[in-house]
Amino acid sequence: MSNYDVVIVGSGAGGGTMAYALTKQKYRVLLLEAGPKFNPFTDYNLHKESWEEGYFPHKETSEGHHSYAPLQALESKWDDLRSWNVMDGRINKQANRVAYKYHHVRGLGGSTLTFTGESHRLHPGSMQMKTRFGVAADWPLSYEDLEGFYCDAERIVGVAGPESQGERWRSEPYPLPAHPISYASDRIRAAAESLGMTWQANSRAALSKPYDGRPSCNYCANCTRGCPRTDKGSVDVTFLRKATKSGLCQIRTGVTVTYIERSKSDTIRGIRLINEMGEAEFIETSQLVISCGAIETPRLLLASDELANESGQVGRNFMQTLSWSSSGLHSDRLGSFRGLPADSISWDYNAPDSIEGVVGGCRFSVGVHEAGLNGPRAYAKRVVGGWGRAHKDAMRAAFGSVLTVGSIGESIPNAKSFVDLDPAAKDANGVSLARIHSHMDEMEINRLAFMARTCRRILEAAGVEKLVEEYGSYDYFSSTHVFGTCRMGSDAEHSVVDSYGRSHRWKNLTIMDASIFPSSGGGESPSLTIEALALRAAKHFNDS
Repeated sequence: MSNYDVVIVGSGAGGGTMAYALTKQKYRVLLLEAGPKFNPFTDYNLHKESWEEGYFPHKETSEGHHSYAPLQALESKWDDLRSWNVMDGRINKQANRVAYKYHHVRGLGGSTLTFTGESHRLHPGSMQMKTRFGVAADWPLSYEDLEGFYCDAERIVGVAGPESQGERWRSEPYPLPAHPISYASDRIRAAAESLGMTWQANSRAALSKPYDGRPSCNYCANCTRGCPRTDKGSVDVTFLRKATKSGLCQIRTGVTVTYIERSKSDTIRGIRLINEMGEAEFIETSQLVISCGAIETPRLLLASDELANESGQVGRNFMQTLSWSSSGLHSDRLGSFRGLPADSISWDYNAPDSIEGVVGGCRFSVGVHEAGLNGPRAYAKRVVGGWGRAHKDAMRAAFGSVLTVGSIGESIPNAKSFVDLDPAAKDANGVSLARIHSHMDEMEINRLAFMARTCRRILEAAGVEKLVEEYGSYDYFSSTHVFGTCRMGSDAEHSVVDSYGRSHRWKNLTIMDASIFPSSGGGESPSLTIEALALRAAKHFNDS
């Protein structure tokens, strides 16, 4: 007999939170992670002179492999949405969209290791997209169903936030007060308000005060490069730390699951894997939770002879990050490299009906650090040209004067965006790679155009005289947030799982990650919603 009750595959916001919540209920959990463990005190590089030379310090096995189907041709009428910078001109010089990257981490804590730490609740209006607008699908639960679990997740993580965020009503305050807005961000706030927009402190999974044995943020502005202090609320230092302390959670890293075996009674029998020693192994389980993300979760199901694909929806309804950022030089010395990334935000256009003529919302925030323009190396390569003494003088004058406004928008499923198995490419274990198909339709591009226009208007109002770089989704696939490929729903014919992430058919199979999202929301970061869904699913884990 095994010494665990539940096997969880994947340790990010879904799997790590499930591990914590199930151990709270005295389940014995085996957590399997394909990537390595990162030690925040030794593995991150912010103390080194070379800190700016890379982003997150990936280890050999901390990035998965996937492929891309050919992406769509670019049209001259949308040239205003092409990515460019002042040094190199147009960045994508090809005639088609380019697949730059799916930004993720395979490691203990998943992609929360490298996330900025934005901690958002989904706009309630984004949960009924099919009923209200005839797109995507409705969530089979309401904001009210999640609200208490949002509160629980915020307490565990230590979220710092403002008193109110409009329609995202709260039953209790944030655990910690909002972070102060930096001097440069305050310029953006004033500019946005001059245009009639509202702008407020962002809700952040970064501690504004010492909390739960972790120190407060030191505002180094490098959350995405890995937090060496543990003040950022990544899953490894929050949910998994608590799960491990319970004594009920066994963690194995460097383990790759290759196939899920089923029994004859509509249940999962167990999983095949390649273990830490590179050897094949089989683990039997009475309960299986898959939390590999919206790319790898459908890949594993499809590679397991299309497990849980009775509806034909596994891999379909793929939603990606829709993003835009505009950066420009201000004549004042603003010290824009300082402060907390994404410390302030506007939700004015976040509701799905808030942009005239477009279905689906977006948000705007300060984006200097997300654009990677918080160090001198980036200025020398992307902002200030020249050589020798003149270049050095120009660098001194410019450094810290770039302002960036970024926007992330709704992604709505379309028939041309999906994940399948690559028929030609396999990994080292002989499993077909996930292949990403990404297409932007006219509505998506119109939404992106609104985002770009608004970013530029805010910078102009802030006194920026010269744009130096713009980057967006029109000509690049570059996604941090991906959703929808195993969506939940009440109707088994059109969804993969129910509102608790349970397979409609396979009685002991649960999926818990952003793949179960029926809609993406209007630019919210998804980690807090995944965590809330996981806490709710764990509470009802043995319900019939």
